[in-house]
Amino acid sequence: MRYLRYLILGVIALALVVVAIANRAPVVVNALPADLAALTGFSWSVELPLFLVIFGGVVAGILIGFVWEWLREHKHRAAAATRAREVMRLRAEAVQAGVSQKTPADEIVALIDTPRKAG
Repeated sequence: MRYLRYLILGVIALALVVVAIANRAPVVVNALPADLAALTGFSWSVELPLFLVIFGGVVAGILIGFVWEWLREHKHRAAAATRAREVMRLRAEAVQAGVSQKTPADEIVALIDTPRKAG
């Protein structure tokens, strides 16, 4: 399985190198359109190889997607942390009340029942 992963990564790397070689021509990347730059007096531009623009756009899209998803899942992580704190509080309360907690005879059930840290 490890060799299959290396093979796939090698094919992806080779494809990226081929795309980079095919798109070496320099392009001018402007921060603003020409008319808007003339209106505002701000005209920032840089000349880059096209493959850097393509790869930069892909990387920026992936990073924006990761941050967006992390922010979207915040409510789920907060709820899990709240529930974990509640479980710990209830277990501590049960210990103080003298309720004995049975340990399961099966190792798998013991693993499933063990409290996990949310986060």
